[in-house]
Order: sequence, then structure tokens, then C-alpha cells
Amino acid sequence: MTGIVPNLAEYEVWFLTGSQTLYGPEVLAQVAEQSQGVVDLLKESGDVPVTVVWKPVVKSRDEILDTIMAANADPKVIGIITWMHTFSPAKMWISGLNALQKPMLHLHTQANVDLPWATIDFDFMNLNQAAHGDREFGYIESRLAIPRTTVVGHASNPEVSTRIGEWTRAAAGRLAAFDMKVARFGDNMRYVAVTEGDKTEAETVFGTQINTWGINELVERVDAATDEQIDALVAEYLDLYDVVDSLKPGGEKHESLRYGAAVEIGLRAFLEEGGFSAFTDTFEDLGGLKQLPGLAVQRLMADGYGFGAEGDWKTAMLVRIAAVMGAGRPGGASLMEDYTYHLSVGEELSLGAHMLEVSPSLSSKKASLEVHPLGIGGKEDPVRLVFTADPGPAIVVAMSDVRNRFRLVAAEVDNVDLPAPMPHLPVGRAVWRSRPDFATATTCWLEAGAAHHTVMSTQTSLACWKDFARMLGVELATITQDTTIEGFTRDLALNSRIYAE
Repeated sequence: MTGIVPNLAEYEVWFLTGSQTLYGPEVLAQVAEQSQGVVDLLKESGDVPVTVVWKPVVKSRDEILDTIMAANADPKVIGIITWMHTFSPAKMWISGLNALQKPMLHLHTQANVDLPWATIDFDFMNLNQAAHGDREFGYIESRLAIPRTTVVGHASNPEVSTRIGEWTRAAAGRLAAFDMKVARFGDNMRYVAVTEGDKTEAETVFGTQINTWGINELVERVDAATDEQIDALVAEYLDLYDVVDSLKPGGEKHESLRYGAAVEIGLRAFLEEGGFSAFTDTFEDLGGLKQLPGLAVQRLMADGYGFGAEGDWKTAMLVRIAAVMGAGRPGGASLMEDYTYHLSVGEELSLGAHMLEVSPSLSSKKASLEVHPLGIGGKEDPVRLVFTADPGPAIVVAMSDVRNRFRLVAAEVDNVDLPAPMPHLPVGRAVWRSRPDFATATTCWLEAGAAHHTVMSTQTSLACWKDFARMLGVELATITQDTTIEGFTRDLALNSRIYAE
């Protein structure tokens, strides 16, 4: 791990090639050589952020089971890629697949791109029959109901390597969920429905531990911040941001900035001591805190922590998962909230923000560090970073507990520049255009019961979220350029039956 965001190259995906002893040592040596060549192509593509590790060709039930059990036991391994280079009788795979505890991608490929039409003979056919072997393997995957992603094509094709890369990011997100501990400072906002949920079921499905601590346990860490620590962090703020004069040393609000720094110091200390990678707070339970945390939360999200406002642990999970899946790419992941609309016909836009807590990772420009009153929470004026998310494609994802399951809803959007200045809205914000259009996207969102809190990610793709949901067996409803209201509601009805058990 590099800080709170993992270096994905430290994770491994094992490449398993299936064959059988029937072919003899000479053919099996060529199988091994050619499967290593496929691995080399994936590595050379630059599209796969994790380390692909070639494993010796598996040719029997015991070899398959031993390899899969070793993958299960290795904490660096986040998944396996399988390829039946020749013919690997699928009954040999039953025990191994039943034991598999990590995500799987089935790569349907072959060593050669073109067939050697003039020289092809049955020796070539016996050595290059993935078209045959992978169908046998697909059968047993389906019979055993093994969750997997199937990718078809030659490993030299950028579409194939890119697709595999997205799957590895989803596998990293799954591990992030499984390893996640969420610290909740207080409960969720009173009387709010969508931020509620079954935390025991969340740990069962995602592996995430979600527990609550009293806000004054955080206050103790904040109060323990030393002048030397605060001085160093304030100097960092002055270097990184456009700090308004009132917050600079000697300014009338400088103590507000110093307290904001103390909050960050205390919050980081608490999270690091407990091994937490996500957290929540609520303005209704601030205890001895003098400000609602704004700046500290924004910076922690930019570093890869998950966060949910008003006790929303489900969104805190999503922000963390998105940060890991997008690691190493430009952009970021942030808490977002659909706040209000621009409803000029044909030019509809959504304005997303929150009271304070939007991550500056959504913007490549230098943020402004400001202090303003907050007419909620009854505390001192909080410090916060003010900026607008960069224009470009993004995805917003929400999680809802719909009683018998969790439902993810993901919508593709396009962030745009501010149509006009907003001098009286001093918060981090994003303005976006929905796909395929405002009415369709918003109708579908409401029909799905999707939450008003989301993660906005400018680093991840819809394919990545689809793989993540498939790995965990979680419902995912998507809103894209091709979505229609009729088709979306039909899919929801089908999902209600598929996920009813």
C-alpha cells in the first residue's frame, strides 16, 4: 500500500492455463510457452494496472485445486484469469471452482491471430483449440453458477486488454470493500430513510465492518493536536490553496483555519489508529467540535478515504471503493448530492454539492480556501475548499437498502463548466448534464429508489462497476445514453424476481 490508496501494481492476478496430460510433454511445453506469451502481451499493453502472474499449466483435478487454494490464501491475489488453451476436461475443474473465493475472468483467446491457411494440419489443430476447450469450460462455469466476467479476443487487441484492466480494478474494489472498516461518528441524520440500512447484511455481502464511536472520542484527538503540528499543516494549506486573507496568519479568522487543521490532525490520527479507510459524521451530533468538519473531510477524501455525510455509511463505502478502483488515474472520487436543477428546456443541468464536503480531487485547478457561515449545526463558521469539478465524463453511483438486498444504481453523466459565476455559493460543486437526457435519467433514478447521496467518480467506468456488482452478486441498475424509461423499469421488475431470494 502507498498511503491510504493502494498501488495497484502490488496486487496480483494469477493466469491459469488449462490443458491435460493426453497431449504429451512436447505439446504441453508449447502450451506453457504460448500462455506465457499471452501474459506478456497483457503486461506490455499498459492497460492492466495489477501484476499478472503466469502459473504453470494445470492438467489435473489436484493441480487445479491446489493452485486455486493457493490463490485463495495469498492476500496479494485479487483474482484469477483462466484460459483453456487446448482441451481441459471440465470435470477436472469442479472442485477447484467450487473452492474459489476470489473473482474470476474467463479469457477466451488463442495464441495466434491469423490461421496459417496454407500449412494448417491436425498437429496445429490439437495445439490451438481454445475455441473447443473454452466452450467446455464455459459449460461447467454455467452449471456451477460461477460468477465471472468473460472477455473474448486476442490479447494484443487493445479492447481486450482494456477490458481486462477494468476487471482488475473492480477486483481491487472488491478487496477494498472486504478490508474496509467504517467509523461512524454518531448516527445517521434523524428521520431520514435512505441513509438507513442493515449493517450486518452489509458485512455479509461486502465484507465491510461498520461501527459507531462517540463524537467526543474524536474531539479528544482534535484537542490533542500540538501547535507544531498545526503550524506545519497551516503552512501546507498556504502553499497548496488560494487562502483568503481573513484566514492567513494575522487575519481575523486565522484561528478558524488553525482549528480546521486541528480537526484534520485529530481525524487522521483516529482513522490511522483504528485502521479505518472510511468514516461518517453528522451535523446533528458534533459534541465538543467547534466546526462541522469541512476542509479535513475534503482532504481525506482526496487522499482516498471514503466519506458519507449525515451518517451515510453506504456512500462512505462507495467513495472508498471508487477511490481504489480509480487508483493511478487522473481525477477522483467524492461524496456528491443532487441539490438543485437548471430546467431551461433542452438545456437541463444538475447542480451537485453538499454543505462542505466535496473532494477537490474532482478539480485540476487550485482550490480557494475560505470560511463562511453555515446555517445548520449551530457551530462556528467552518473552513472549506471552494472549486468546480472539471468538465468531462463522470459516473455517479448510489447504494440503497431495498429491504431484501442492496441495490446499486449507476448513471453516466457529463460534467460541464459553470454556465455563469456563483459568487454566493462557496462550496465545492459539480454541474452536469445527464445521459440520455434529464427527464429520462431522473425518472429512472426515482423509479429505482436511488439515494440522494452518491459517489461521483471521474476515474472509473461503468464496465468496472458492472464487474464489481457481478463479483459480489449485488443488483446494479444502469442509466446510460441508451437507457429508456420502459426498458429501465422492465429491468427493475426482472431484478425484483432475480434477487428475491
